[in-house]
Parts: sequence; structure tokens; C-alpha cells
Amino acid sequence: IGDTIRVSLATSDPREEVRVAHEILKTLAFRKESPTLIACPTCGRLEYDMVPTVKAVEAYIAKLKVPITVAVMGCVVNGPAEARHADIGVTGGRGKGVIFKKGSLYKTVPQEELLPVLLAEIDAIAAEHALPA
Repeated sequence: IGDTIRVSLATSDPREEVRVAHEILKTLAFRKESPTLIACPTCGRLEYDMVPTVKAVEAYIAKLKVPITVAVMGCVVNGPAEARHADIGVTGGRGKGVIFKKGSLYKTVPQEELLPVLLAEIDAIAAEHALPA
């Protein structure tokens, strides 16, 4: 058995196949040098527009080369507990954003500040995990 993985997708962009292959290896814990994003599938308890936050976080962490886990969850009822193993996570609703670390409440911010505060926290955690040059 070699060290190659091949993924075939119905897409016009072959880079998407490479991205999916990396995600498979990461999920199986064979690739540990990049971030993992967890996002809930949403349900009736969703109280904020989560999808733009997921997309922004996904694009932001794609440039990082550290093994951290970031969660973007839909509600405060289950979000922090379901993503308790995440280094950092967020949920929102009713005009507030909740940031949690390892499943515990870390900070509450106004909803409009949630993304910038989360990205700053991701940078801080990534710096802690960075390997010395």
C-alpha cells in the first residue's frame, strides 16, 4: 500500500478534490498540521445566521498550519457541550455571541463583534500552538 489518496468529485475544480482528500486524512488523524472546523447541522433552536460565520471562519483558518479545532455551533443549549473538545467555539442568538473554550463559557460579546473577537482568539490560540522557527 502506498501513501497516495485519490478522491473523485463531480467538480470542474480539481483543487476541491485535494481539499476533500486533506479533510479525510485530517478526520482519520493521519494529517495533524492543519485546523479542524466543526459546525452543527442546525435545528429549530438556531437563533442567528450561522452560515456566514462558518464560511468566514473556514476561509480564515485555511491559511493556518496548526492543529487546532474551532467550532461554530447553532445554539447555546447544546453547542458548547457538543463541541467541548474544540479549542475554541462560538454560538449566538438574541443579539449576543457566546465564545467558549473546551466547552466552558469564556466570553459573551454583542453579536456584531462575534466574528472579529473569534478570529482574534483563533490567532492567539494558533500562536500558542505554533512550532518555534
